[in-house]
Amino acid sequence: MDFINELFSLKNKLAVVIGGGGVLAGKMAEGLAKAGADIVVLDLNFENAKRQSQAIAEFGVKTSAIKVDASKKQQMDTAATEIIDQFGRVDILINAPGINSATPFFEITKSEWEKIISVNLKSMFLACQIFGRQMIEQGGGGSIINISSASSGPPLSRVFTYSISKAGVNNLTQYLARELAPYKIRVNAIAPGFFPAEQNRKILTKQRIDAIFDHTPMARFGEPDELIGAVIWLAAEPASSFVTGAVIRVDGGFTAMTI
Repeated sequence: MDFINELFSLKNKLAVVIGGGGVLAGKMAEGLAKAGADIVVLDLNFENAKRQSQAIAEFGVKTSAIKVDASKKQQMDTAATEIIDQFGRVDILINAPGINSATPFFEITKSEWEKIISVNLKSMFLACQIFGRQMIEQGGGGSIINISSASSGPPLSRVFTYSISKAGVNNLTQYLARELAPYKIRVNAIAPGFFPAEQNRKILTKQRIDAIFDHTPMARFGEPDELIGAVIWLAAEPASSFVTGAVIRVDGGFTAMTI
């Protein structure tokens, strides 16, 4: 157990989880807290962020919740200042804001395109810039984990703009891995497969579910808890101290499947 703790313990680390009021990022935040990290939950839905923060507090770590529109630089700057004032540093960034739409290609409006790109890609750029600069200034390295998607390539059907935004997340991740490596800041991405929340499962047609399962060697949906191991590994040193620029797929084999 001492060996495992030395590899994976996040004690005395501060993790900022953007989109942490959601189901998947919320589970990631809980996992980081169980590994010893203090947690700041950022989300546009403050009630969800506060509820998640209160649940995390039960693990005996320090935690707080902040309402923020991650696509707005001024709000992100303000949130970062508040975090540094309260905790003094940022060691881990989980970048997980995201929205989706199934609008057919020729019906996508300019406003829908801009909104999805803004939330899914622009907000990640801003967070990496703001918190990456903080990590450089405080020294000691850090870990940035961007949440991509199985749709980042090859793209899934019915989610045109979403797929493009997630492909951008992969590129952003790889570029910043090179840019920030001299400062011992590692930048990686996790690309989940199908992890539908309960409400989303109810609207998935049987035909769509059958198509997903037929293309997933493990023939099932993922459960939110199954993302925790990858998150802790990428956040922890020395466990992943030589891992940067990677896109880790947690998808039951979905992207390994052809015919």
